[in-house]
Amino acid sequence: MQQTITTYSGRLGVGPFRQFSPQGNRTLAHYVSALAIMAFYGGRVCPFIEGLSLGELMIPLLTAFSLQFLLRQPLQNLLVENAPLELRASRIFFLELALFVSSGLSLGAFNMFFFGFPLESGAKLLVGMTTLGLFSAMDHHLLEERWLASRFRATGETLDPDRNFTSQPRRLLAMAVLLTVLTGVVFFLLVNKDLEWIVSSGPELDLAMARRSILLEVLFVAGVLFWHLFNLIRSYAANLELFFTREGEALEKAARGDFSTLVPVASSDEFGRMALFTNRMITGLREHTEEIRRTRDATIYSLASLAEARDNETGAHIIRTQEYVRALANRLKEHPDFSEALDPDTIEMLYKSAPLHDIGKVGIPDHILLKPGKLTPEEFEIMKGHPGIGAEALEKASAELGENSFLRFAREISLSHHEKWDGSGYPGGLRGDRIPLSGRLMAVADVYDALISKRVYKKAFTHQEASSFIQSQSGSHFDPRVVEAFKEIEQEIRRIATEHADKAH
Repeated sequence: MQQTITTYSGRLGVGPFRQFSPQGNRTLAHYVSALAIMAFYGGRVCPFIEGLSLGELMIPLLTAFSLQFLLRQPLQNLLVENAPLELRASRIFFLELALFVSSGLSLGAFNMFFFGFPLESGAKLLVGMTTLGLFSAMDHHLLEERWLASRFRATGETLDPDRNFTSQPRRLLAMAVLLTVLTGVVFFLLVNKDLEWIVSSGPELDLAMARRSILLEVLFVAGVLFWHLFNLIRSYAANLELFFTREGEALEKAARGDFSTLVPVASSDEFGRMALFTNRMITGLREHTEEIRRTRDATIYSLASLAEARDNETGAHIIRTQEYVRALANRLKEHPDFSEALDPDTIEMLYKSAPLHDIGKVGIPDHILLKPGKLTPEEFEIMKGHPGIGAEALEKASAELGENSFLRFAREISLSHHEKWDGSGYPGGLRGDRIPLSGRLMAVADVYDALISKRVYKKAFTHQEASSFIQSQSGSHFDPRVVEAFKEIEQEIRRIATEHADKAH
């Protein structure tokens, strides 16, 4: 289960995550651009600031932004780094906005104290700094959410979204209204200043020059607003793309039966809750699927054990043969003739269905199945019916439950594991590649295990004797490529036989 974390005691600045965070570069870019914008904006909206020399204008601005930049990281360490994860993005937002507002208030107070500017001048500076601060705060907020999502994907941490969150549409509406109001105030101040300038200049004003000047001012402010809006839209789109990409990846994998991928829950809003419920759904599907698989495997083993219990063979035969089949399939997948057919899912299905290879023996009478001596020709003909009996039973299950890969492989193995490469096997007398690959693999596994196992009517072969027999039957009883794979993994075959040997009674 995915771990749910509401607080995080360590600092995110420690370790490999924060050092690659782009917050620092983004902050510097915002501050440098804000410095340049305020140097132009102040003189255009306030006649008092316009009367300052370049040094009187720039030194306070440089000082204010430098102090703001220097104070930002210590304040972030204090207020953000040790905060609960779900509060980090919002605290980044309010910290950034508060820094700009504080700088605006400080600049206004400085001008009032040292230059005797009126309160109106300070208010104009505050409007400009608040507008730029809002853009910077929103950008940092979105960037922090994006960074947290990447962190959570790497670490497996997650948020626990608040049920009483403010919805994305409401937040977007509030931001849009606030930005619209501030933008309107900025343009109002700009136009008001230009009108005062035109009126005070009188008839001697060069109207063409005034027109160019006003247009340049409007274009500058519009360009600044457009750039900031575009940056916010791009940043928000990046967050949406990241969320929907990861949501889509998780759902696509879940649709294919892979429940290993969860969606990072990186925000306390609709997207966070969508991710949370997606993860709960995927986790529930994974647990349900695992329960079904465990039930299926238990059922398979029970049915196979039932068949073995009526035979002279032991339960360990089931385990050994399915292990042989998997080992042979894993080796054969490197062969160009089988690389496409033997993908991991197919090999797993072969392994799971192999225990049912002799399920048809439940339909053979005891006096034949348990006969210690050699069967008569008539008895052997009845015994040869067990592949068909098993395949028919599995066919009925398929008709009842619907076609699926497990039942298909189980039916193939049951029906074809006594077929021979040269066509002399039973029940269908299939030859060569017409015999299903599952049956060819099971044939080698079944014969080898029968040879090394002691029965009341025979002694156990050594591994070397059984291996020599298997190799002698290449091209007649067995597919030569399967025999070659058997030779290449003999040590693994021997290990499986030893590890799952019959227990002495």
